[in-house]
Amino acid sequence: MKPFSHLHVHTEYSLLDGLSRIKPFSHGTSLIEKVKNESMDHIAITDHGNLYGI
Repeated sequence: MKPFSHLHVHTEYSLLDGLSRIKPFSHGTSLIEKVKNESMDHIAITDHGNLYGI
């Protein structure tokens, strides 16, 4: 399979747009864990209006 990286990801810091959590709650999976599980090497966080997710 060819390498793949998402180039448009919004985290919970993008109000009204993002669902992905960088750090998980007590249960669940974080965005970083999901990226690793899918064998991705890169991801582009494209939050709106702030840089908190970086």
